[in-house]
Amino acid sequence: MKTFAINTLGCKVNQYESQQIRELLERLGLHQTEYPEKPDLVVINTCCVTLHASAKSRQYIRKSQKLNPKAIIVVAGCLPTVQIGELGNLAGNINIVADRQNLAKILAHITNGNNTQPNTENLKNNPVAPLKTQHAAEVNVKTKSPSHPIFTTLSSFKGHTRAFLKVQDGCDAYCNYCIIPKTRPNVHSKPLETVLKEAKQLVRSGHREIVVTGIFLGAYGRKTARRKNWPHTQNDKLHELLDKLAQIPNLPRIRLSSLEPADITPRLLDAFRKYPNIMPHLHLSLQSGSDNILKKMARQYNTDEFRQKIELIKNQLHKPAITCDLIVGFPGETEADFQKTVDLAKEVGFAKMHVFGFSPRKDTPAANMTDKIEPKVIKQRAKLLRNLNSELACKFTEQFIGQTETILIESAGHSNNTPPAGRSKRYFMVQLEKNGQNYKPGDLLTVKLLKNYTAKIIAKPVTKSRTS
Repeated sequence: MKTFAINTLGCKVNQYESQQIRELLERLGLHQTEYPEKPDLVVINTCCVTLHASAKSRQYIRKSQKLNPKAIIVVAGCLPTVQIGELGNLAGNINIVADRQNLAKILAHITNGNNTQPNTENLKNNPVAPLKTQHAAEVNVKTKSPSHPIFTTLSSFKGHTRAFLKVQDGCDAYCNYCIIPKTRPNVHSKPLETVLKEAKQLVRSGHREIVVTGIFLGAYGRKTARRKNWPHTQNDKLHELLDKLAQIPNLPRIRLSSLEPADITPRLLDAFRKYPNIMPHLHLSLQSGSDNILKKMARQYNTDEFRQKIELIKNQLHKPAITCDLIVGFPGETEADFQKTVDLAKEVGFAKMHVFGFSPRKDTPAANMTDKIEPKVIKQRAKLLRNLNSELACKFTEQFIGQTETILIESAGHSNNTPPAGRSKRYFMVQLEKNGQNYKPGDLLTVKLLKNYTAKIIAKPVTKSRTS
């Protein structure tokens, strides 16, 4: 076995873990390859947060089988951990890893020349059942030895300008629509010293922006995501982490991934104001603008608390970008409930809204709720919110036209005659006018913002040289 490929679905945490898989396989002597070259091993890091994500994961599995009939295919990630009947019909060269703690050893076992085959029947009844090899020997995943392979901290985030850095994992908050507490129930955090060491290595590898991420990032340093069980009403551990990260030399950009309203504290915002390398962008998981729906979802806040946090952010930061997640069509959502979401979105003036139509996940309380919304209505409401998102995004970016901004180049352009493009501090995409200059991903470039469009802003460089 010489080559491998990785297909990743889902969140930033999954993307981080795929990088860990890549580095492990490279340490084991394999070389990463891409289509059309056919790899010997394919790892599919699945997602199952929505029905669509599960379906897409299965699609990736079938496509990998078709394109790589001779390859060993390992199905990892969140989908195999829940065992709700969505992987029961797989056969052939598929290896299902139901317990992610066993993945490193199983990958090492496979790369040593042992082609494992799935024990699907046992897997349905026992998610931690050992995989059987081609010769009916078992991979004893519980055995530990000094040479036991493990996933380590990252040395680089290959193929990406921005590096995601996972500092927290797990959630036990049990929102009524969410399957994650069953896929990642163990709430734990990476020690501060380990985070800082990893961040410094990512900087040495050339990454100019680090995105701090977790399954429930606001629970960093806590053993539970249930705030009522915290020793104090607010958690300052995230502020302490951010304060230390911001002092790392040669790290021009730090960004936080998704937070909840209660994670926004005066101390956290103090760090934003103190350190210019912390980007003025906060992503808050709102989900609904109706208190009735938030209660049905079992969220840990209400709209008054959300508004208070928005006011605090806007008072403390200069023209911050506030983005959010929204779910439309949750069971019981009336027209009045939906209108409250629309009204709150307009009131806040979100820079971007990620809109999801509700789809029930098996084994969650919401899947058994009887007051479901018709799919046609969900589609209509989602369309309305996405149209509103375009309006609000344009309105937010319009205020910066004519100003200078620093962007981090993500795409060098050139293919299909497309110009370079990059992210601003406030996360909106900026595309350069064609000017004949060459830029590469990772360049920090000062530009003047010229024209405003829905998905991007057109700009021109204000200096001939780039900040590299």
